[in-house]
Amino acid sequence: MNIQIDKIKAIYFLGIGGIGMSALAHFFLQKGVKVYGYDHTPSTVTDALQMEGALVRFDTETNSIPADINLMVYTPAIHKDFPLYNYFEARNIPILKRSELLGQICRQYSTIAIAGTHGKTTTTALITHLLHPDFHTLAFIGGIVKNLDSNFVIDKNPQIAVVEADEFDKSFLTLYPHIAIITSMDADHLDIYGDLRQLRNTFLEFAHQVDRNGCLVVHKRIADLIDHPHKITYGFDETCDYYVKAIKYSHNNCQFDVYYKELLCYPSVTLGISGMHNVLNALAAIVAVTERMKEMGKLSEIPRILNKLADFKGVKRRFDIRIDRPDMVYIDDYAHHPEEIKSFLTAIKSIFPHKKAVGVFQPHLYSRTRDFAEQFADALSLLDFVVLLEIYPAREEPIPGINSTYLMNMIPHNNKIVLQKDELLPYLKSLHPELLLTIGAGDIDRFVPQIESLFQL
Repeated sequence: MNIQIDKIKAIYFLGIGGIGMSALAHFFLQKGVKVYGYDHTPSTVTDALQMEGALVRFDTETNSIPADINLMVYTPAIHKDFPLYNYFEARNIPILKRSELLGQICRQYSTIAIAGTHGKTTTTALITHLLHPDFHTLAFIGGIVKNLDSNFVIDKNPQIAVVEADEFDKSFLTLYPHIAIITSMDADHLDIYGDLRQLRNTFLEFAHQVDRNGCLVVHKRIADLIDHPHKITYGFDETCDYYVKAIKYSHNNCQFDVYYKELLCYPSVTLGISGMHNVLNALAAIVAVTERMKEMGKLSEIPRILNKLADFKGVKRRFDIRIDRPDMVYIDDYAHHPEEIKSFLTAIKSIFPHKKAVGVFQPHLYSRTRDFAEQFADALSLLDFVVLLEIYPAREEPIPGINSTYLMNMIPHNNKIVLQKDELLPYLKSLHPELLLTIGAGDIDRFVPQIESLFQL
């Protein structure tokens, strides 16, 4: 269904508190459209929308729904037997998935889309940081960027759309970008895809939708799997088109040199966040922005643009340093896939080699825990002490035998425990860890301010 975006006068979002949905809600609020929505519980995301003028409800009553709604948008987490979905369907009000609406918006702009099973949110945020506000940018980001305190940007008369391309539910197949990045294609969302082969086939389908006159920026590790007439590789390997050398890490920033085919093109780039995985994210962003500037005839602008990387503060819940004192460091991270956890903990170990790391992990989805139990156990074994909360179910029903005790028993050391949520804070207080990590994509983020308060001096 094609919708004339400029004809929408009132829009309703089912699941408005989701990070992708809320960015779309901000887009329409900025356009002066009446925005209404439902979510299960209040959050800082819904608070921000309400402050901007959205009318958000947390119940399923239909009496207060205005009669002038001319589009309803829903997130994949909403089932079609949900009462509010049925309400709009019964009234023949046009209904779109979030990804369909995002795709229709992005067709109006030259789009840079960032895909991958890991790294896409930070990479999207980095590109947005580099382009905004000088280059008329519209951005939809899958996390709250600290520099912006938002997941959405719209400059005056936007010409470039920067968008996170989500593989869940094959959502990114609604996008036809001019420039795209694929950071990774590891097995995930097997409840949707069934196996790694099907997931990779869908990424290849996305790659074929990238403008043949544009370019596809792809990590060297997966480059041989993907075909595009203008494919640019990046990584740490000198066989890549773009690669980095001379990397220096500290706990809150890093510095590196960028090479293009053995030519040092950007020396001593400083990035305001740390970690080897973030160096790769920054390199992907640098390549995409370089290609965009080349098309605009503004390559001379690149050194000035890259200076902005030093001011990048990161994305909330991505290597998010919450306490930084000599006696204690506390970092929160959204990692919820074994490869993400391994990358995060490898970075932690390299930056804090002499500190004992206590990690609190909340598994996300029963199916993901079942499908990757051995990989999760292997990644979590990098911690000196593992605290597991029970699995966050999200959209799933329990799977018999799959719980956090099942996962704990697979971790190959004895420094581990499963706790209920009400046990967590007293237990952490008794440990008083020197390096504390919270990890996961469920509702573990609700503990972050409580933990900060717990360990305040």
